[in-house]
Amino acid sequence: MTAAQADLFIDRPTVADGAALWRMAKDSKTLDLNSSYSYLLWCRDFAATSAVARDGDGEPVGFVTGYVRPDRPRTLLVWQIAVDAAHRGRGLAAALLDGLTARLAGEYGITGVETTITPGNTASERLFTSFAARHGADLDREVLFPADLFPDGPHDPEVLYRIGPLTPSTAL
Repeated sequence: MTAAQADLFIDRPTVADGAALWRMAKDSKTLDLNSSYSYLLWCRDFAATSAVARDGDGEPVGFVTGYVRPDRPRTLLVWQIAVDAAHRGRGLAAALLDGLTARLAGEYGITGVETTITPGNTASERLFTSFAARHGADLDREVLFPADLFPDGPHDPEVLYRIGPLTPSTAL
């Protein structure tokens, strides 16, 4: 972490963090908001492959949720990443992503990262593009889910960002 983030630390989420993660996702205005129940489940079932940034009081101020793909056990799928408005602009999202990836490279042998981003989400596009560049990894993009697959009304397509390979020296 940078000096601007010195008062923060990265940890694994707990069920008690679920409400804060839901609020940050809601307040982001860019993420698809899942039910509050799903954030509680995520913090229980996928805590090992997710991370939360905490302030000096231990309160969550940012998070990244992810899971190891069952059919690609060396690939982390990043589901969502968000930072509380008061903590944006200090590189916290990048620190969360770097920290989680480094931890999972050691624990699971992760060599690739995937995420989906809707067109026009420039913050996420920049975050993952700079992640690939910082780690010297290739970045491929393709539409994973076209807009017409979503049954609940208008939805932008979801573009898959596939980043890798990450080597032990680039993942850390």
